[in-house]
Amino acid sequence: MDSFRFAHPEYFYLMLVIPVFIILFIISRISRSRSLRLFGDHTILAQLMPSVSTSRPVIKFLLWMMALGFIITALAQPQFGSKLQTSKRKGIELIIALDVSNSMMAEDIKPNRLERAKRAIAKLTERLKDDKLGLIVFAGQAYVQLPITTDYVSAKLFLDAINTGIVPVQGTAIGAAIQMATKSFTPNFAGSKAIIVITDGENHEDDAVGAAKEALEKKIVVHTIGMGLPQGAPIPIGAEGSRDFLKDKSNNIVVTKLDEPMLTQIATAGGGTYIRANNAEVGLNNLFNEIEKMEKSEMDLREYSEYNDQFPLFLALALAMILIDFMILDRRNKWLRNFRLFGNQK
Repeated sequence: MDSFRFAHPEYFYLMLVIPVFIILFIISRISRSRSLRLFGDHTILAQLMPSVSTSRPVIKFLLWMMALGFIITALAQPQFGSKLQTSKRKGIELIIALDVSNSMMAEDIKPNRLERAKRAIAKLTERLKDDKLGLIVFAGQAYVQLPITTDYVSAKLFLDAINTGIVPVQGTAIGAAIQMATKSFTPNFAGSKAIIVITDGENHEDDAVGAAKEALEKKIVVHTIGMGLPQGAPIPIGAEGSRDFLKDKSNNIVVTKLDEPMLTQIATAGGGTYIRANNAEVGLNNLFNEIEKMEKSEMDLREYSEYNDQFPLFLALALAMILIDFMILDRRNKWLRNFRLFGNQK
């Protein structure tokens, strides 16, 4: 069954000008009628002006209003499209948990840890085909940024909005992120599931190893990617031009370092792989190569077929109204009146 919609319904606000034109037309007709009465009796004027029609200007005006209505409808771009269709494809479900704590702003990986991770995720979406992707952000708490989906365009849009201010509580609650990711997969999905945690691992707060074990028990593999270098780097704060670095209570510059042992333990507990990012590559694509080897399951994907524009039809109707208007003269045609083609029109 076909569905109908308007691509630009906001153009219907232009319909408000039609009542305005109607009011102005009525006012002009009343004013004209009053002016004619000043010249004399209506019966006498009708005999003096036998070719003047009182109904034709009204008909012509209505034709123009109909034409305007059709033009506005065409601008709203009416479209017909096929109903929602379901197709069968094979893929896996993948959820990326991205650390957005302040330490991810360190610049030991250029331009900084967080921005480099976002770019790597954006490139990964270009490789996805039939797989589903979800996105979780975490610092001291974890939040679902993007529910699991095959809409990779939306994934990039949500990715662009991520920054260190998106989670109000600072920290690195990796365990909470893994637990939330575990609950965010499609219910009853029988295919392979994987979680990729992208973090520097510093200021670890909860039992991430235990969360990874629980995920593996549910046949969800947990991988980790370490963002940062062993020597670490300071955390920049403030706007560019007046930039400073985060300091501790003793006024010493805080240096954030990658916690590789912890991330290795998490990956091992989750049956996955640990990869350390560097300035050459993040390692997300290499990890995805391994994930693609996992068993893929058949899944239902819903798709809309493209909508077909119908505005030419309404433009044709508007043109027809205008052509009919041109064919109707303001005055009665004496030659046609003799043949009574229009009867006794007023």
